[in-house]
Amino acid sequence: MSAPAVDPVRTPLPATSAGRPPRRADRTTPARFDTALGWSDRPGVAWALRLLLCAVALGVFAAPFLTILSGAFTRHASGSSLSFLPHDSTLQNFTVAGQRGIWDYFTNSLVIAGGALLLQLAVSVLAAYALARHRFRGQALVLTLFMLTMMLPEEVIAIPLSLVLGHVPVLGLDLKGTAWGVILPLGAWGFSVMLLTEFMKDIPVEIEEAARLDGVGEFRMLWQVVLPLCKPALGVAGVLGFVMIWDQYLLPLIASKDPTDYTVTVALSVLRTDPEVGSGVVLAGAVIALVPSLIVYLLLQRSLVTGIAAGATKG
Repeated sequence: MSAPAVDPVRTPLPATSAGRPPRRADRTTPARFDTALGWSDRPGVAWALRLLLCAVALGVFAAPFLTILSGAFTRHASGSSLSFLPHDSTLQNFTVAGQRGIWDYFTNSLVIAGGALLLQLAVSVLAAYALARHRFRGQALVLTLFMLTMMLPEEVIAIPLSLVLGHVPVLGLDLKGTAWGVILPLGAWGFSVMLLTEFMKDIPVEIEEAARLDGVGEFRMLWQVVLPLCKPALGVAGVLGFVMIWDQYLLPLIASKDPTDYTVTVALSVLRTDPEVGSGVVLAGAVIALVPSLIVYLLLQRSLVTGIAAGATKG
């Protein structure tokens, strides 16, 4: 005797009148414009107010960038006549900036930023792994020292650092006038170490124990197990670390022996004091200096947002 046929279970639809689409109150999934701020897709007073606030916020952040971009392409740019749109457009400002050596300074900045960021991430990952996944005497003291390095202003350590770079203890090397004179002091950043340490602490111990049962060693554990789980934190450390290194001014200044050793940030101050160039040339140099930071942010913005959101909701 065959079993009676059973109709498949269907999810009941919201109770609505015949022929009438579901109302907003009947929705079981958020609409396209539903947000935590109560954004509505229907125009109204609240909708217009939120739109106005968004426009004001966009103007505050975008206005300086548009002004710099406009002045860089204006033939006779002046600080008293800058606008959002260029007038009498030209590329002459970039040509003059190139003649003043801006591209050589830009290359110096790329070499220093690339080398210092790789060294900084390597040191931060190794230090964070030791602090987060192992226990040893003096661990609290090490964490305190990393935090203290974040509290010291650059101006306080500028003179001692200049003396050390001129004669490195034990080795007796003079690192002034070389890229290493800027790369090595930036090779360790307390913020990156603390950030990665907190992320690595949240990795379940069971994952590490299961990997050790399979015979995984320390470096393989770090490379194949821990680091893939820390990609959001690595994105945050990479973006913020690059911006911090790229914006360095005092360190490249005290580590240089000749103007040819300057980075692009130092070169902008030199261009600004040059009486033979105008404001347009300085703004053109500023646009050139902005490009790498924008590229790094656009490439790693997903990791940056994910990492910040994960840190905000951690625990």
